[in-house]
Amino acid sequence: MITRIFSGVFLVLLLVPLIIAGGRPFSIAVGILAILGLKEFLDLKKEEHKFPYGIQLFSICMLLFLIFYEFELHGTGISYTLLSLLSLCFLLPTLLPYKNKVYQTNDAFYLLGVLCFLSVSFHSFIVFREKNLALLGYLVMIPVITDIFAYFIGKFIGRRKIAPTISPNKTLAGSVGGTLCGTIIPTIYFYFFVFHKEIYLILGMSFLLSIIGQLGDLLFSKIKREHGVKDFSDLIPGHGGVLDRFDSLLFVILAFLVIERFF
Repeated sequence: MITRIFSGVFLVLLLVPLIIAGGRPFSIAVGILAILGLKEFLDLKKEEHKFPYGIQLFSICMLLFLIFYEFELHGTGISYTLLSLLSLCFLLPTLLPYKNKVYQTNDAFYLLGVLCFLSVSFHSFIVFREKNLALLGYLVMIPVITDIFAYFIGKFIGRRKIAPTISPNKTLAGSVGGTLCGTIIPTIYFYFFVFHKEIYLILGMSFLLSIIGQLGDLLFSKIKREHGVKDFSDLIPGHGGVLDRFDSLLFVILAFLVIERFF
């Protein structure tokens, strides 16, 4: 518990100034986090086999290209041209002879999915920071408040488990309490500091984002169970890796990208 608290405080003291500063320092930090997230996805497969170093290096280069150039160039997302190039560059090398079958077609499709997921999510951090610092604060606030209240409420009054085979520590009481707090507090913040919209619309959006953030957390827990690991890495003492810490936020970001089209 103490280690988790100290690591959390250190993480806040490290990231908050970067978020406030924005610009190149924030973008570089986002790029580093994305690379660490990619490494954790690659490491999930290391018990089966290691990806060839050339494929790993190419994946890192393409991730940074997607985050810092391709989206900047096209504005709205990845172009069909780049998707075609990615597919060719990741799928065709599966025809090459490798010892112990270290790179197969399922690996190529795995990497394509991971790159799309990480590039869209982490690029959106940069976009929302440049667009509106208060908006990014709102999106970060939802999973943070939801997780904090879900943890403490579940610890003290939680009894019934919601997904015992996936995440045995998550309780129904914790989830309900986390959702309520993760809806009400960010809604008030959004109304006063982001945009004066109809309060019922903000409440609905915050509620939906809080739920999706928790589902994202459960999904990442399921991924870890499927690969027989407790955490994606031990990078952050008491918290795990980048994907352990940012799992809910990644899904909140993706969900908001959809919601803002209709909001």
